Amino acid sequence: MKTSTIITIAREFGSGGKETGQLLAEDYGIKCYDKELLSIAAKESGLAPELFENHDEKPTSSFLYSLVMDTYSLGYGSSAYVDMPINHKVFLAQFEAIKKIATEGPCVIVGRCADYALADFPNCVNIFIHADLPARIERIAKLYDLSEDKAKDLIKKTDKNRESYHNYYSNKKWGEAGEYDLTINTTTVGISGAVKIIEELVRLKEEMPVKEETEKNAE
Repeated sequence: MKTSTIITIAREFGSGGKETGQLLAEDYGIKCYDKELLSIAAKESGLAPELFENHDEKPTSSFLYSLVMDTYSLGYGSSAYVDMPINHKVFLAQFEAIKKIATEGPCVIVGRCADYALADFPNCVNIFIHADLPARIERIAKLYDLSEDKAKDLIKKTDKNRESYHNYYSNKKWGEAGEYDLTINTTTVGISGAVKIIEELVRLKEEMPVKEETEKNAE
């Protein structure tokens, strides 16, 4: 199976968004970028990898923390960049890394405002994966060997961070249906079902220009 489409996946914690992305990438024979983006952005920007781990989808409003962490910054001489809070530097580095990866060909990118970064890419579909809370609690409790209460707390904290990060750095609202090409509840269709639905969307999208041109020529 081949594709020319870039697929971005935003996801609720515990909904299986990452696994969905990995299965899609396997089917298409393309790369899936999740945390791999962090090392790529660190290498391209010259910022310490630890910064990307510490700030990964977690905005901070602490300017003092930003100033302290800024000592990790390497090789950037402009005053505007030097004075920029470190969380902004990390976001910009990821933003540029996402766009660079997308120019190299079709791929799957999980999280990190990829839908916003690639807003000008016509060959992109943006997906939001969610699931019912009980199903997510069960999944996270099993995955991380946690009690149901701790799993629930971790889900709420992680989702809050992802939502805050996305809404802070983009002009979109995380999880709002109108912001995506498709939202899928994996509790209803399962992860394999989600993969099939996304692949059908991609097929229809890739066929659409051909159909429009055929209809135009027939007039």
